[in-house]
Amino acid sequence: MTTQDLPNIEPDLFDAPTAYKVFATEASSHAPRILLLYGSLRERSFSRLAVEEGARLLEAMGAETRIFNPRGLPLADAEDASHLKVQELRELVQWSEGMVWCSPERHGAMTGIMKTQIDWIPLSIGAVRPTQGKTLAVMQVCGGSQSFNAVNQLRVLGRWMRMVTIPNQSSVPKAFMEFDDNDRMKPSAYYARIVDVMEELVKFTLLVRDRSDYLTDRYSERKESAAELSKRVNQRSI
Repeated sequence: MTTQDLPNIEPDLFDAPTAYKVFATEASSHAPRILLLYGSLRERSFSRLAVEEGARLLEAMGAETRIFNPRGLPLADAEDASHLKVQELRELVQWSEGMVWCSPERHGAMTGIMKTQIDWIPLSIGAVRPTQGKTLAVMQVCGGSQSFNAVNQLRVLGRWMRMVTIPNQSSVPKAFMEFDDNDRMKPSAYYARIVDVMEELVKFTLLVRDRSDYLTDRYSERKESAAELSKRVNQRSI
């Protein structure tokens, strides 16, 4: 089948994927850059402790990590985007090639602290889409029995932010029982799952990061851009 058999397609803007285009980019040599966000301000925050365990694993796997401390971050739109904590978060997001989001489950949902951080991350800053095509791993900690409400919500948000959310995920039940007096996670199947998630995140990040622009290049957006360019040219010629 050719584009002649597709009357609604604009041939000049239609780009059939090929292996050559996917793998033509030279691979980056720097360590994968991973930003980790957690969703609690408690002094002993188990979502923070889970994120710190994840960061240790990521660094052991050769990644470079940053953990954002949400304390002091205002509610979305309560302050201008020039607020120092907002700027810190956005700069870290642009720095990153992948992210880990870990929230406690509160009232069957992610926490407001978690949602506020995501709400401050825009879909676009000028011509830059700070999250599009980047990888994401989602985790949650539970005060009681295991559930998946928070990670399911985080997946929806990851898709909305145009991120490549990896298949694996972690949910730690009764998190207060899973960390020792030194705030390190005890050996368990739940710890092994976090190892799996971090390992998968690094693999997906290495696969995706050099091809992000290609993977997120869309026919509809190329068509829209071409129409806008044509409009500007016509206006100048009048």
